[in-house]
Amino acid sequence: MSAPGRAEVDAGPDGTSGPREQDGPEASPALPSAPHRRRLGWQKLTFLPAFLVALLLATWLWFQQADLDPISENALSNGQVSKALWQQVRLTAISTFFVLIIAIPLGILLTRGALRRATPFAMAIANMGQATPAIGLLALLVIWLGTGTKAALVGIIAYAILPVLANTVAGLKSNDPTLLEAARGIGMSPLGVLRRVELPLAVPLILAGVRTALVLNVGTATLATFGGGGGLGVLITTGITNQRMPVLVLGSILTVSLALLVDWLASLAEVLLRPRGLDADA
Repeated sequence: MSAPGRAEVDAGPDGTSGPREQDGPEASPALPSAPHRRRLGWQKLTFLPAFLVALLLATWLWFQQADLDPISENALSNGQVSKALWQQVRLTAISTFFVLIIAIPLGILLTRGALRRATPFAMAIANMGQATPAIGLLALLVIWLGTGTKAALVGIIAYAILPVLANTVAGLKSNDPTLLEAARGIGMSPLGVLRRVELPLAVPLILAGVRTALVLNVGTATLATFGGGGGLGVLITTGITNQRMPVLVLGSILTVSLALLVDWLASLAEVLLRPRGLDADA
């Protein structure tokens, strides 16, 4: 007599043996379901913001006890810091907007039909824009367009368009052809296949390119000061030319903090905008 729930072996009519079905309440145990994992952990949400708050607080406390001379006080007074920070944010936001509306549609077009032949040429142009030293590119644009925000924006856009364009093309080209054929087989139009299949599958790579472009834009925007575009580069160059360490430190810390903040926000967007069907942890 066997205990309930244990498997026993019976001899079959041909002399072979095989397992006998289990009996009892434990005969067919249900498989445990995988625990649902949150897409955003508390570490990702809190660590970097806490670090930035601590960094900015330490900088503010240092400035409270720093002995500033008249040149440093003049460079940091009358809202100069907030004005430079706002100009930096505006340059980054506007340039990123134009990078997106140029690079993503262009990347889509370069994967359609006969325009695929133009992909190497377009990628070569984009590579030239980023391979050119940013300060040299800005100098050429100032000669062509004159000083001001316009030249700075064109330079930033040209420098940051490559990551988004390359990742858009790569993401669309890496889609499984069988999935696309299946979508066409159920009657989807070419636009429907692009909107509902191709782009969602390419979202992770496209977002990675956007994240790279954002950080590039923050760094390149500091060079806008050489073309009269303003930004935090004003504080950095003032600190260097006048040999005023407090002004240089403040401009550098604000630039680094803005770059880290933008990268953190872009990393959150990568997680939140990623299709759940592609998320292994969803």
